[in-house]
Amino acid sequence: MNSFQEANLKAEILTALEDMNFQKPTPIQSEVLALFREDIRDCIALAQTGTGKTAAFSLPILNSINPGDQSVKAIVLSPTRELALQIGNDVFDMSKHLSGVNNLVVYGGSSISQQIKDLRKGPQIVVGTPGRTKDLINRGKLKLEEVEWVVLDEADEMLSMGFKEDLEYILSQTPQDRTVLLFSATLPKEIRKIANKYLKSPLEITVGNRNEGAKNVTHKYFSVRRKDKYPALKRLLDMHPDIYSIVFCRTKRETNDIAARLSTDGYNSDTLNGDLTQSQRDLVMQKFRDKQVQILVATDVAARGLDVNDLTHVINYKLPDENEAYVHRSGRTGRAGKSGLSYIIIEPGEIGKVKQIEKSLGKTIEAATIPSGMDICKVQLRDFINKVKDTEDSTQELENLLPEINESLKDVSKDELIKKLVAHEINTLLDYYKDDIDINVEPGKARSSKEGRSRNRKSGVEYTRFFLNVGRRDKYQKKNLLELINKVLTVKGIDIGDIEILKSYSFIELEKGHEKMAISAFKNTRLKGRALSLEVANKRTDKPSRNRKFRKNSKRRR
Repeated sequence: MNSFQEANLKAEILTALEDMNFQKPTPIQSEVLALFREDIRDCIALAQTGTGKTAAFSLPILNSINPGDQSVKAIVLSPTRELALQIGNDVFDMSKHLSGVNNLVVYGGSSISQQIKDLRKGPQIVVGTPGRTKDLINRGKLKLEEVEWVVLDEADEMLSMGFKEDLEYILSQTPQDRTVLLFSATLPKEIRKIANKYLKSPLEITVGNRNEGAKNVTHKYFSVRRKDKYPALKRLLDMHPDIYSIVFCRTKRETNDIAARLSTDGYNSDTLNGDLTQSQRDLVMQKFRDKQVQILVATDVAARGLDVNDLTHVINYKLPDENEAYVHRSGRTGRAGKSGLSYIIIEPGEIGKVKQIEKSLGKTIEAATIPSGMDICKVQLRDFINKVKDTEDSTQELENLLPEINESLKDVSKDELIKKLVAHEINTLLDYYKDDIDINVEPGKARSSKEGRSRNRKSGVEYTRFFLNVGRRDKYQKKNLLELINKVLTVKGIDIGDIEILKSYSFIELEKGHEKMAISAFKNTRLKGRALSLEVANKRTDKPSRNRKFRKNSKRRR
């Protein structure tokens, strides 16, 4: 399909698309619109973020709605408030010429009473997060009897965030003859299970290969010692003067640490993590979208829903636990037909993980070297010269000042002036890198014992090893366990070391000195009705320090 006119869309929708400067359908839009031009059926669409998915599912829905019917006809579920709001804005723009067609966005953290009032106004399309949508259904305020469409956008993200039960509940409340559109960047087993249960003979549409990264993204990795990771990050940032990037870290504490160090070192950076209030989060995200912030340091969870089309780089300061998470990270650059770069800063022993990610991507991740200080200075100098050449100099105010400027510089030759101008701009950088050393290390090179046995451990931090009665049988992976730990602990910012998940239990390492708080916090926590138990592990046997089942009445050893 080469044009939107071929999709048999209403004239009002075509006018709105022209207003939005939509000239030609993207591949995913073309595939979906062609499908619904012929038939209406359930669909699984695999495509990266930034490929035009919102229009792909919104246009067929808007084309089918009768403006005179004010019952809810479509439910669109998204993983985060930010993505829901973005979808709502896009639907509004596409439907602005359709008189009587309205949409409503519902999400947690906002007044539910106001959302209930808005539901009474009769929106035909409701876009929401799973939790708030389920809440409104349970209250009897969001009625689904007339629903004809259900859209699961970024379904893999919703599952990874723990919304499986909410999604299944919402789907079970909709009519049997509704059409389900499932959009996802990856297709893990849990997505397939939901599709098999709730979708009827769905047609599968794939833009690119399954689970692969965006085509316009080049992937590179850099191998350095742990102590050199932050200097390596700085060199990569300095090598790209106009960089506009997200730097991904593994924990909230790490994001705070890296963002603070970058700010201290003069970089235009900010942090995005779960410690922020909603208003603080909104402010940071808006500043980043407006490019008032050049470098955003974030965790995977906090960055969900952040949709920016112009990112030049994604930098993985720490690798994610799941390969699919890397696909999502790297897919944030290289959007809307633009090219992007995804960098990974690894320690030598992590090369195996890089190879695993390569298989998931279906792409080669190129080995690259951290640039030298002289290389960086040359790039910065060229950038400065280009900016000077491109500077407008025709203002009247400047013309009025020229006589005074010429008088002040009459004893300075052209060559001297150029030298002084350049020195003024990059002397600090030259001084910083004058004694630089090569920090690149061959991948796979054995680390010394001093460097520690785990990539998760932070240099200089002592850990206590704990036993937790949650394991693989609870369908928990490392990312789920990390989210649980961060949610339960009452003191924020505690460093998390190794996580080892076994069949019925796990071992986790937490920063030393917080044992009582951690044990107490988990004592009051339940998982699916079962009490959680966190105990200090026995160092010799890797078991909990006491076995309650067999030693309930035994005295503690002294």
